[in-house]
Amino acid sequence: MPVFASSSSQPQILLLPDGGPQSRAEPWLARWQGLHGDVLLEQHDWQRPLRGDWSARLQETLVDAPGPVVLVASGLGCVLAAWWAAHSPAAAKVRGALLVAPTDVEQPALREQLPGWSPIALQRLPFPSILVGRAPHAACSLERAQALAQAWGATFAALDDTVDDPTRGDWAAGRTLLQTLLKD
Repeated sequence: MPVFASSSSQPQILLLPDGGPQSRAEPWLARWQGLHGDVLLEQHDWQRPLRGDWSARLQETLVDAPGPVVLVASGLGCVLAAWWAAHSPAAAKVRGALLVAPTDVEQPALREQLPGWSPIALQRLPFPSILVGRAPHAACSLERAQALAQAWGATFAALDDTVDDPTRGDWAAGRTLLQTLLKD
């Protein structure tokens, strides 16, 4: 179970990494964890993610959180956050979400690789959110990312990996986006 700092008025940051057989390394999440003390949500099986198991783990973590939380999700973590928020009263503890490069699990190839993750929950999120679409990104086109942002009621931001690549450095632009959620 993730260990949060004791309760305070400042929200804790909970990191929801990507997963699955084609998961890319996300060094920026590890850097944020090390540099800022953000909390990483560990899952039971990263290589064979099951939406129900992952949702239960997120539910346990949020129920046990001593105070408000801001989610930072990447890839499949974005789809998890949307699905969980559509079904959990504990979503009231979430003050916002930064959703980075969601995985479009409704693509035929990904639907086969990630059974049980489709359909994507398309309800408006009950908390403020920013969705960052990446170009180029094989797991989700910019157009699909924009459609997800609209369905979730999220502010959309496009990221060009050739200019601002989160796989290098500590992705300061992402931290700036996160700060806008923390100010609310």
